[in-house]
This record gives sequence, structure tokens and C-alpha cells, in this order.
Amino acid sequence: MEPMTIREILQAVNGRMLGEFGDLNREVCRVETDSRTIHPGSLFIPLAGERFDGHAYITAALEAGAAGCFTQRERERYLPGKFYIQVASTQQALRDLAICYKKRFPIPVVALTGSVGKTTTKDMTACVLEQKYRVLKTEGNLNNEIGVPLTLLRLNSEHEIAVLELGMNHAGEIDYLSAIVEPDVVLMTNIGDSHIEHFGSREKILEAKSEIFHHVKPGAFAVLNGDDPLLRNLSQRLPYKHVLAGTGEGMDYRASDLSSDGCSQLSCCLHTPKGDFPVEIPALGEHMVYPALMAAAVAEYFGLSQEEISNGILQFSPTKMRMNILRRAQGITIFNDAYNANPQSMRAAVEVLSGARGAYKLAVLGDMFELGPLAPALHASVGDYLGKSGVDCLVAVGELARHIYDAAAPHMPEAHYCKTKEDAKPLLARLLRPDATVLVKASRGMAFEDLAEYLKSITQDGQTPP
Repeated sequence: MEPMTIREILQAVNGRMLGEFGDLNREVCRVETDSRTIHPGSLFIPLAGERFDGHAYITAALEAGAAGCFTQRERERYLPGKFYIQVASTQQALRDLAICYKKRFPIPVVALTGSVGKTTTKDMTACVLEQKYRVLKTEGNLNNEIGVPLTLLRLNSEHEIAVLELGMNHAGEIDYLSAIVEPDVVLMTNIGDSHIEHFGSREKILEAKSEIFHHVKPGAFAVLNGDDPLLRNLSQRLPYKHVLAGTGEGMDYRASDLSSDGCSQLSCCLHTPKGDFPVEIPALGEHMVYPALMAAAVAEYFGLSQEEISNGILQFSPTKMRMNILRRAQGITIFNDAYNANPQSMRAAVEVLSGARGAYKLAVLGDMFELGPLAPALHASVGDYLGKSGVDCLVAVGELARHIYDAAAPHMPEAHYCKTKEDAKPLLARLLRPDATVLVKASRGMAFEDLAEYLKSITQDGQTPP
């Protein structure tokens, strides 16, 4: 964050100074919402959640070095040398501050949403654009009403393009975020069953995702997954320049000649309006062509060459716990895809496992959340897909995962059900064997990284020493 004076902050958030601090020309160079990681001279913004209220940590944050804070109410005491800005809502103040700060940087914004593959598409798009531009991108899971403003507050005068991920779990959230970022370019990866508990149908999910277009800049450009029927139909109604990306005929950006080494890489040929060229994607699964195609479409829009696009895709590295490939001794490979899960991403991960190298393929699958009344049927659909995939063994963990087990077990050589992760650990230790490939995947609330770390702990590093 580049310096803002207290005066500028007050104006941005329509705030009121409390206490006796009077130096409105003092500058702030950092905004923080976690009192446990305060940096000296920062502005602390206490946020209220379901289980906590950041106002309880204002004094601790200031004593740890924060220069001042926002607050929704007057304080019983004011620490000397610290500034306090009263606002009606600290979350709204964070949003207003980010909107005001963003106006300093008239750079194009690429915003993306979708049910599956948002983070991968964001990372690959940023990686490609970085071949020519200095890029600000969303880090980690900062794609919500708190994370997006915090990301924008990281902008500085060196950035030339921003690539921002917009997430949601209820109607109106994408509209809220789109109003903050005002996209120049929009990417929509697909429409699936994520959060269907809150919407009831994919059509309603599409409606909520389409809020991303509510605040686009004039002359906006959109890239849509043309293999998704809902997005293909949406494209016919868009009043903006747009392209379709996919593997089917009639796509503006198309992938063909897909081949995988079953180990770490997918190869294909990209067909674009500017020509055809081969690319190597350092990841597994045919679904990885979609982020590559979307990244190529955005890159050509911003003037990158085929060589720059190929190099950028080759330098892509997945975010932590998103199909991270862990090589262990004795030919054991662990696919740590524990960050999150929904029916579409589960099937894609099973496809990766099925096509991977290894004499023994083990799927460790857990519950998928926010599926509402459809949860049993959607878990069973994953189990049915798994049972036909050629995977050797299933370990299903969790209450809802029982439906995966019930559907898969009759069609697999071996299947096990465990109620908890602790129950699964001794079973996994027994099942693990040389030349095994193991997939670990479940929704974020299951914290399946615990099982990935357990598997890592009972195996030895198989990487070649540097």
C-alpha cells in the first residue's frame, strides 16, 4: 500500500476522529485486520464475525504497533499517540477505503468467477500476463467481501494489471464485489453445484455469478467456457465483446491433441484467432486446458505473443493444496487436492487419479458441503463415477462420504468407509504400498490436509536432492 494520510482516510470512509490525536497529515502504509500479525505503523480494522468481534482486540493491536484503528463505537480510553476513526461499519469502511485507494491506479482489472477452477484460472492467467506486465493478483482465498478490498489495498504504482478472483456463497455477493473492482475483463469458468444449497438450481447460480457484469467498465471483454451449456447460452445475451473457450467445435479458443505423461504434465495444441501453437501445462487432468485457454484469451487481448503465452503457462504452479503432487520414496505419489471439493472437481480429480501412473491407485475422499437436499444424490454420483474409473481402492471419510462409498463399493476391487479422519489413518498406513498413487480430496471444512500430512509423515521424501 502506498502512503495515505489520516485526512485522506477520513474522507474516504466518511469517518470521525475520536480522542485527542490531531496530526491528520500522518501517513499510513498498511491496513490489517488480524491483531495477531500487526506491523508497526499500520491501520487496524476490527471486523465483526459470527464468532468474534475485532473490537475486543483494538487495544492489543495498538499496543503491538498499529498506528491507529477504525471503530464503530467510542472507547472507554484512548492510548496516547494513537488515532481512532469512528465509522458506522468497519466492513463498509474497509470497502470504501479500497474503492477510494483503487482510483489512484487506472489499470485494467481482470475479474473472474465460476463454480470450479477459479483459483487455478486466476493463477495461470496472472502467470501468463507476468511475461509482459507487472501483475497484482488475489493471494490464497482472499476472494470475498474482506479479501477483495485487502487485495486492492496492496496496489502500488508498479502494477500494470490486476487479476482478481471473486467468490460467493449467496446472492448479491458478486454484485457487491464487482462494484468494488469494476472489471475491464470478465472470466467465467463454469456453472456447477457449488453452494447449490443456497440457490436451489444451477440456473440460480448462473444468475448470481452473472452479477459480475453489473459494474463492468464500458467496452468490457468477456471470456466464457463455451463447453458449459449455461454459459454458452449466456454468451448470446451479452452486450459486450466476448469469446468462447473450450474443446468443442465453434470455440474461439480451442484445445486439441491432448496427451498426458501421467506424471506431471499435459500437452495440447491451442487454436486461437491469431494462430495455432503447442503448449505444455505443468499439471494433470484434461480439465486443465480450460484455465490455459482462458489465460491465452486474456493474454492475446492484452497483446502477448504465442511464445509469451507458452512460457507463462509452463511456469504455472498450483496454489497450495490444489492438486499438489508430492513425490515420495518407493514410487509413491500423493495428490494433495484437499483445499476444497464439489461434485465437478471431485470427478475431475478422480479422472486425474485414473490416468496417473502407478500400479495401485487409492482415492481418499471426504464430504462435500453446501449441497443441501441434493447432497446424498450428488455424493452418490461421485461414487458411481469413481466405481467406473478403474481406481483400485476407495477410502471414504465422513458422514456424507458414506454415499460415495455405497455407490462405488459394488464396482471396485476394494472400498472402505471410515467415520472420522482418525479412523482412516491406520487403514491408510496398511493400504499404502510401493508404486501407489493416492488422491486426497474433500471440502475445506473436512481439513483433509491432515490426511495428506499423515501420508507424508509415514513415507520418505522421494525428490531428487539438489
